[in-house]
Amino acid sequence: MSAAPPPPATPYQGPTQLSPADEKLWATLVHLGGLLWMVSLPVIPALVGFLVLRDRGPFVRANTAAALNFQISMIIYAIVSSLLIIVVIGWFLLPIVGIVNIVFSIIAGVKANQGEVYSYPLTIKFVN
Repeated sequence: MSAAPPPPATPYQGPTQLSPADEKLWATLVHLGGLLWMVSLPVIPALVGFLVLRDRGPFVRANTAAALNFQISMIIYAIVSSLLIIVVIGWFLLPIVGIVNIVFSIIAGVKANQGEVYSYPLTIKFVN
């Protein structure tokens, strides 16, 4: 006689840990997700990734928090640059903010894919 199958998981169980490969994949996607939303709100992929994946492993939590902090910081810098258009300097700062967002998001995505947590420069820390 065969053993009884294990009972099905209840929806009230805590989140299961991701495998290291899955953690690297999700961390990479969260960093690069800011590029997909460049036209509107680049913070959306980082925010969703942080809220959904933060309890799934320490590596993915550190990366999603770093991406979220960076994207929030970039939105603040973009708003300040937009306001500074009145005094002309904003015309130069706004494209720089966009380029910085693209470059550092790509660097962070590559580092996450290599298994490293990237520490973004110019970032205000909002979440841990």
